[in-house]
Amino acid sequence: MNLEQEIEKRKTFAIISHPDAGKTTLTEKFLLFGGAIKTAGAVKQNKIKKTATSDFMEIEKQRGISVATSVMGFEYKGKKVNILDTPGHKDFAEDTYRTLTAVDSVILVIDSVKGVEAQTERLMEVCRMRNTPVIIFVNKMDREGRNPFEILDELEEKLQIQVRPLTWPISQGQSFQGVYNLYQKQLNLFEPDQTKITEQQIEIQGIEDPELDRWISETFADKLREEVELIEGVYEPFSKGSYLDASLAPVFFGSAVNNFGIKEMLETFLDIAPSPEQRETDQRVVKASENKLTGFVFKIHANLDPNHRDRTAFFKICSGKFERNTFYYHTRLGKKMRFANPTQFMANEKNLIEDAWPGDVIGLYDNGNLKIGDTLTEGEELQFRGIPSFSPEIFKEVINRDPFKSKQLEKGLRQLTEEGVAQLFLQYGNRKILGTVGELQFDVIRFRLEHEYGAKCDFMPLRYFKAFWITPKDNNQYDEFLRRKSSVIAEDKEKHPVFFAESEWMLNVAKENYPGVMFHETSEFKTEGNS
Repeated sequence: MNLEQEIEKRKTFAIISHPDAGKTTLTEKFLLFGGAIKTAGAVKQNKIKKTATSDFMEIEKQRGISVATSVMGFEYKGKKVNILDTPGHKDFAEDTYRTLTAVDSVILVIDSVKGVEAQTERLMEVCRMRNTPVIIFVNKMDREGRNPFEILDELEEKLQIQVRPLTWPISQGQSFQGVYNLYQKQLNLFEPDQTKITEQQIEIQGIEDPELDRWISETFADKLREEVELIEGVYEPFSKGSYLDASLAPVFFGSAVNNFGIKEMLETFLDIAPSPEQRETDQRVVKASENKLTGFVFKIHANLDPNHRDRTAFFKICSGKFERNTFYYHTRLGKKMRFANPTQFMANEKNLIEDAWPGDVIGLYDNGNLKIGDTLTEGEELQFRGIPSFSPEIFKEVINRDPFKSKQLEKGLRQLTEEGVAQLFLQYGNRKILGTVGELQFDVIRFRLEHEYGAKCDFMPLRYFKAFWITPKDNNQYDEFLRRKSSVIAEDKEKHPVFFAESEWMLNVAKENYPGVMFHETSEFKTEGNS
């Protein structure tokens, strides 16, 4: 199979949602359809009966939440599907934002009972920034929830995107009958069953077919015909082009826990979702069909296998063909590297591979050379854009509880912060400050330091408002600022100076007094202006 055929075969997407909307359950049902797993884990209100396939870290098993991005692949009807299952919890939003840089499209899960929630809106903003095509799955239709038309209105209003239902629910809650497939003109009847993955699909000749009345009652049939007429009158016809340019989101309804409504969404997704195309770098636009390999690291994860203290970089291939034991050029370090054991993932299971293609996400064993945002090429000097660190909002000083384990603590903090779990800042001497976007990350760090590195620590809260990367516009003013503000200046892991603003007012005063200093809210300050 040549490069073009391999590219066309691949669909790489992320599943995103607010916590508890059913994202991890949906991920597992896709894997069931693809034959990648045999049974699904049941995730119920932070209590896991069987651990969900994509939640493999010990703290995830205990709490019943996803805190790390998992990568899973399977084959379905001649397509190679790569799913990136992201953390739903808002405290881990930065990991999700970075993951969205590595996908070509997104499936957004909405809870039919709760509708659009705050985290969903934030995730959608990131999709809009990148013009990422989105398919929406309205989950939990077997529960008493919001009116479907009300949900559609809310989706358009809060997510600022035009929607078009491609399936439509026949009632909901206890009287949920199934869905009518507007795209395929089929009737799919609902049978609550969490184990099987077949749906009772009935071929009918459109909504007026008398065959419809044989399968559902007259009341439900009449209401369905009325609602479908309304849909066709109010919503624009589905356009694949509008979906691909991210101005229209197709909507599907179903129940992930009961494997219902998923098959038609998966098959429509495979039909319309984009394959890898092109990606911007600091030098030029790279097309997937180029023969030479390019790609970037969007995530680092230590200790995926607790039995081996490994460190894996998640590498997204953007162009060309990746081959095992071939030398590739690391553009940040300016040196060549060879990877003897590249892997592909099925959650925590890894398989050695010989080659991979654009759209694939592979694991590269790493001893500390790779960092988030690093680019590999066949010699060309370029850097992929759009994988920044964001300004943290919660800051705490690390207090070592066991001085005899200082080396373990140092190593653990370095590796965990290189994964992107938090940001590490060093201040005069060896004072370590961690910055995060949520409190839960500190629990994860404390847990992993103790269980993976044998180090114990406490965290002392610091009263900072935000961290800002600083660069000079006037060298004299910049040097004076660093000298006068030394008590609230630290360095990030790349040794770039960072200013801790104690309040918004203090930040504004600093900007007024030092116009020769530029303040940046993300680490991508090389490509942005004054903030």
